[in-house]
Amino acid sequence: MSTAAAAGTWKLGDLEVNRIGYGAMRLTGNGMRGNSDGAPIDRDLAVGLLHRAFEQGVNHIDTAAFYFSPLRSANELINRALASWHGDVVVVTKVGPARDPAGEWLGMARPDQLRGQVEENLRQLGRDHLDVVNLRANGPGTASIAEHFGALAELCEAGLIRHLGLSAVMPGHVVCVQNSYGLDWRRADESGLVDLCREQDIAFVSFFTVSGLRREAAADQERDARVHSVARAHGATPAQIRLAWTLQRGPHVLVIPGTTNPAHLAENIAAGSLRLTEQELALLDKPDESAT
Repeated sequence: MSTAAAAGTWKLGDLEVNRIGYGAMRLTGNGMRGNSDGAPIDRDLAVGLLHRAFEQGVNHIDTAAFYFSPLRSANELINRALASWHGDVVVVTKVGPARDPAGEWLGMARPDQLRGQVEENLRQLGRDHLDVVNLRANGPGTASIAEHFGALAELCEAGLIRHLGLSAVMPGHVVCVQNSYGLDWRRADESGLVDLCREQDIAFVSFFTVSGLRREAAADQERDARVHSVARAHGATPAQIRLAWTLQRGPHVLVIPGTTNPAHLAENIAAGSLRLTEQELALLDKPDESAT
């Protein structure tokens, strides 16, 4: 069985993780924009799924306090899973945006509100410090994030946060980033952000790698003839090819696909052992003629 180690490792600060991680948003049954509403996974099944991910080498989990639905909290499920797991797992969470208890978005937090968000993540996760906190910087009023990042830096000095990063940023912002990126959504290539991260030895963590513009909604049936062609050559699924293409973008690129399906979890992890040829990469970079 392939494990997450097959794709290699990268460091988030001094924390070494396998390049294939797991995004926890789908566990709640409700995406950030409400476009993936559905019955949340059973709690015991969710914990079992997370344990299965850990057993297959996943040691990097992405989450946030605002990943919740009326019945489930991603942080609470991760807390349960880690309480009965004895291995090392790096938990990466996000702050900045906020939702009220009814799930309505409240907008971007002020710098002085970030400590409360960090403490809420600590409480939900049952931890005394957070491994990595990404400031999600794509809300209104965040053209400058210096004050927000400065507030988080103070929490690092206080021992509540180990490392800092940024989510949904442009090159002008700086350092470790987590952005939407994949074969069909390559703004981070257009802006030079992926290459800039590599030059600076910074991890670029890609989310929505498989679903693309569908975001947290389930991935649609694959319509790209190029992806189907490469998938047939490898005896792989289209989703695996999309993950493999993204991982081959550079050794600093990490992926965090989420799923509630154990079979899809195993497929996602196995994608780390796929190696696409230069010809296949060139084919995938061409326009999809079947779409015209």
